[in-house]
Amino acid sequence: MKRKKMLQTAAAGVLIALVWSLLYSLGSGGSLFFIEKPLRDLLREQTDEERQPYDEIKLIAIDSDSLAQLGQFPWDRALYAELIEQLAEAGAKAVFLDLVLAEPGKDEAGDQAMAAVMERYSNVVLPVVINFAARQQAAGSIDAESIDYPAETIGASREQLGHINVMQDKDKVVRMLTLGVPDEQGEMIPAASVRLANMLLGEQEQIRYDRTAGEWLRGDRRIPANARHQVETEFYSKPYEKMTADTGYDIQSFADVLTGDVPAEYYEGSIVLIGPYAPGLQDQYLTPLNTTLPMYGVEIQANMVQSLVAGKFFQEAGKPVNYSMIVLLTLLSIVLFERFKGGQASLAYGAIVILFVLVWIEAYQLFSYILMFTYSFMAMTIVFIRSIVINYIAEKRERDRVTNIFGRFVPRAVVDEMLASGEEVKVGGQRRDISVIFVDIRGFTPMSEKLEPEQVIRVLNEYLDICTKAVFKWNGTLDKFIGDGVMAIFGAPVTQPNHPELAVRAALEMKNHSQKLEERCMRQFGVPVRFGIGIHSGPAVVGNIGSDGLRLDYTAIGDTVNLAARLEANAKPGQVLISEETRQRVASSFVFQPMGEMMVKGKAQPVLVAEVIGEKGGDKG
Repeated sequence: MKRKKMLQTAAAGVLIALVWSLLYSLGSGGSLFFIEKPLRDLLREQTDEERQPYDEIKLIAIDSDSLAQLGQFPWDRALYAELIEQLAEAGAKAVFLDLVLAEPGKDEAGDQAMAAVMERYSNVVLPVVINFAARQQAAGSIDAESIDYPAETIGASREQLGHINVMQDKDKVVRMLTLGVPDEQGEMIPAASVRLANMLLGEQEQIRYDRTAGEWLRGDRRIPANARHQVETEFYSKPYEKMTADTGYDIQSFADVLTGDVPAEYYEGSIVLIGPYAPGLQDQYLTPLNTTLPMYGVEIQANMVQSLVAGKFFQEAGKPVNYSMIVLLTLLSIVLFERFKGGQASLAYGAIVILFVLVWIEAYQLFSYILMFTYSFMAMTIVFIRSIVINYIAEKRERDRVTNIFGRFVPRAVVDEMLASGEEVKVGGQRRDISVIFVDIRGFTPMSEKLEPEQVIRVLNEYLDICTKAVFKWNGTLDKFIGDGVMAIFGAPVTQPNHPELAVRAALEMKNHSQKLEERCMRQFGVPVRFGIGIHSGPAVVGNIGSDGLRLDYTAIGDTVNLAARLEANAKPGQVLISEETRQRVASSFVFQPMGEMMVKGKAQPVLVAEVIGEKGGDKG
């Protein structure tokens, strides 16, 4: 049976590990995506000090004030050319105009002004927009259907172009930075953020794509990009965050810089990003730092530039590692939850979850290594839930078994105590120290001869009811009814150190309650009915005795039982006789009348007997 249970448990562990490994192999889709990604966002959250924006990265906003001063959008491109020229002449390290200029402008002079700026200043970057195919050629690939370049009238060179595609996850949050996208000829178009980051990085740290190796590099260091050329970007500012000493990018209004209210020299040595910063311009996306309030696209580009310059790239654990984590945690959980039950199992579950979370956190903080969290966590949680269900079923079966065995003999409180104590209930024989009580009606035979059968049964039931209630009140076990007699056990199946006292109290309870029955029988039938009770304490064999499969009864056998029966047979009406063994155990609680030695059947030597008169300091019976 134990081997079968072990095999079932092992099979369950293997099945759970396989199911979650299979789900992981299919990718973090569905509802699990909405658990895994926010958890990673929480893991990667930085303090204000850690996310302090670089001073070299500044934004110029096409905001509501600029729209009010310069007119409605779109503006004459000559305005952009004028501002870019001012910034470039003032010594800006790079200028990025986050506006798509895919069609020639209405004013040819504006395009000519832009073309002159692009030709004169090589550190000016314009955006390219990639239109992706609705159906990709292969899973994990990123294929362009068409590409919107700046209009030819602007004359931007390829080195001045960078794509601005912002890829949203399934929850509409931007987390990934697409380092580059292949064009129609397979040549890589780097992201605008890559172009700008390279203008801040030294010559030995330039970000580039190694087409031969098929990987992105920052200097000689490999960037852990996925098959779509994506890495997760850090965010250093929150939407609409005001600039302080520690947080927020420097953002000035386009109109203020153009008119000189903010001098162009302020941007000397800086990377300057110019872009929409007004609600009506529809260039906003959600970010991990705030999944309800969107951030303007130009600020997202600024965050991406800083993320690339900072170079804090993390390595995502590969499938072999994550498979191993799923299997390891599943098997560890199976072992722990088989060993610990109930509250201990909950503590073990809490401990293993805390351990896993600590490993998950430290792997990222110390090694920039991210383990898949959700699938491993769900695997061990399912094991925990399974253990709860299995234990509940096992406990219910045990409760039913114990109730079936003892429910007829002991009060429900005793059954509950047996189950709560965890004490093993064996259906076979056990040697236990117990007290046995026998009760018999004196005068029952003469009474039954005078009464109708129905009256006999009614009186007998009342008598048995008195006995049963007294036994149950003092947590005894009702062994059996023997005609007009009753046998009860104290001290089994639940161990009771004070079982002799409980047996005597039950006997006195029967004696006291029988007085009313005696008076009624005398009044109605003219025949007195009184109890004779015998009690002895000592070792006996208790357990289920009988025919296996036909009838088994929980009872006690041995000399202790026989002596209790002999004492009952010698008890006069209304007497409670106990052995010397029992008397010694309860001497401090009750008052006795010594009866001397008495010869009983089955004993070669006489036994010392006493009558219980009552409780000390209480009713003397």
